[in-house]
Amino acid sequence: MNNNATYSHQPWDKVKLIGQKAPLRLRDIWAIRLRLQIANKTRDLALFDLAIDSKLRAFYLTRLRVRDVAHGKHVASRAIVMQQKTQRPVQFLITEQTRTALETWMHQAQLRSEDYLFPSRLRPSEHLSTRQYARIVKACVKVIGLDPAMYGIHTMRRTKASLIYRRTKNLRAVQLLLGHTKLESTVRYLGTEIDDALEMAELTEV
Repeated sequence: MNNNATYSHQPWDKVKLIGQKAPLRLRDIWAIRLRLQIANKTRDLALFDLAIDSKLRAFYLTRLRVRDVAHGKHVASRAIVMQQKTQRPVQFLITEQTRTALETWMHQAQLRSEDYLFPSRLRPSEHLSTRQYARIVKACVKVIGLDPAMYGIHTMRRTKASLIYRRTKNLRAVQLLLGHTKLESTVRYLGTEIDDALEMAELTEV
């Protein structure tokens, strides 16, 4: 054996795909919603729908309180979250379908205004952890036959942004929706070709 040989060892459970996680397609979204409804997974459906609508980073999504999205028992059509990273507020629309899912979950879990919207079922954490959230996302994509290695929590943030960009080609709008301070960050996040993206941005400037 050559003692001078260099070996690169990586634990089997540490192998990960490198690169951005893929966004979901519309048919994927509807398929996942249907499976969650059939399985009566009220919390996971509310979490899934709000993740798509809000485009929030996992850190903020899992720490939302009921009062951040609802007034009393009713979920608002708009919500605003202040991002610590950029110190900029991010506003997002909450669709009727998501409002219904959230209200059903809030009623089932008997949540109060000051409660975390997605409390943890584990101790000692009070709210759903990023790791728990990631497991839920993996389970959602796996149940409809997608490769869970190709999708993750960033999938949820990228999905609606990608759909909006494909429909409008308006990078500025997507930049605002994601709360990015730099257009280049939005370009990288969408995985869009830089030349095409910047060209489209110039066309949308006023």
